[in-house]
Amino acid sequence: MAFEGLSEKLQGVFKKLKGKGILSEADINNAMREVKLALLEADVNFKVVKQFVDSVKEKALGQDVLSSLTPAQQVIKIVNDELVALMGGTNSKLTYSPTGFTVLLLAGLQGTGKTTTCGKLANYIKKNGKKPMLAACDVYRPAAIDQLEIVGKSIDVPVFTMRDCKEPEIIAEKAMKEAQYKGHDVLILDTSGRLHIDDELMDELVRIKKKTKPHEILLVVDAMMGQDAVNAATGFNDRLGIDGIIMTKLDGDTRGGAALSTKSVTGRPIKFIGVGEKLDALEPFHPERMASRILGMGDMLSLIEKAQENYDEEKAVELEKKMKNNEFTLEDFLDQIGQIKKMGGLAKLMDMIPGLNNNAVKGVDLESGEKEFIQMEAIIQSMTKEERKNPSILNASRRKRISAGSGQSVSKINNLIKKYEEARKMMKKFSNAPKFKRNRMFKGF
Repeated sequence: MAFEGLSEKLQGVFKKLKGKGILSEADINNAMREVKLALLEADVNFKVVKQFVDSVKEKALGQDVLSSLTPAQQVIKIVNDELVALMGGTNSKLTYSPTGFTVLLLAGLQGTGKTTTCGKLANYIKKNGKKPMLAACDVYRPAAIDQLEIVGKSIDVPVFTMRDCKEPEIIAEKAMKEAQYKGHDVLILDTSGRLHIDDELMDELVRIKKKTKPHEILLVVDAMMGQDAVNAATGFNDRLGIDGIIMTKLDGDTRGGAALSTKSVTGRPIKFIGVGEKLDALEPFHPERMASRILGMGDMLSLIEKAQENYDEEKAVELEKKMKNNEFTLEDFLDQIGQIKKMGGLAKLMDMIPGLNNNAVKGVDLESGEKEFIQMEAIIQSMTKEERKNPSILNASRRKRISAGSGQSVSKINNLIKKYEEARKMMKKFSNAPKFKRNRMFKGF
């Protein structure tokens, strides 16, 4: 989980402050010392840490804070505001050329997930009403063209290739003409990377830049590289001039130092974050939402957006009717499991809910919960349509057959039926409530 270690430590610091009621200068100095250590352990750049702590301390020692009725909450607000500012202040959106045709150049070192990110970005742009095309400009890495073609096919986005050409700037130029001729309004260039920044890499990128005049140059960096990612971003920005950063593998980085340091060190905003391997696992980066997650205050806006993204109006109407008529089947139960998986799984949902911070979910085996979902799916998919609609017919012989088909024990099948019955009762009770309204969750925000 992103920022797990930092989040836990910061929340521990604030818990101590809340317990004091009235804060002294010594209390704040001690708290800031712990905040400083927490940030350094999270691999945040030393200069960034110093500036951050000095700024928070200066504001926290103001008379308005020390004399307020809730000084601890005031300090938390200051830390939250400073975290937001540190990561860029506001969401920095992807911009498009006013000419109607936009070229986006993606650069980065090898191993950052650049080619997959090209696909994720194309998928995101497509969902937002644009018509993208991908261009394979990596002429060095074995199978780079094949990988981009596979990615493009899976999201139904065309890929421009010139397999016999070894000059990436020529490929990029031809791709521009092809994209415009075929009516595409965005071209995404997948360029080659190296294990380190060198003159050959930069010269190649400069040539592509001169030929295509990209509207935005986006650098793909691996969050798990920590300060090396920040150093890479600085090097690319100094030599090439980048417009923004796409930070991959943030979901696997428990420290978060790169995300907290990059904007301050390079002056360039993080525009997107990669939060999984699937081609829809790319999200716009919102500094204020990330700060809220770090401080254990959740991220309800992202949760609502995720829910709306996966919301099906027709299915909701059908489900409401079934709930009211007590016709909720195992088929519907399977569909609900699928909805949770689409929204990122249990761990991601719990990360977004206020109050369910790292301490609150300690002892909850989220990985086990995800495995249980997979087992439930296997069991239900091994049933006949009639069995899914009417689980009461599941006698011992049928359960034994399902056990063999799903690879799960009969006791797990029994446990699934029990959970299904509990869910059915709860939904029936919920549907009979006088204030029950379809789509209530979304219309309330």
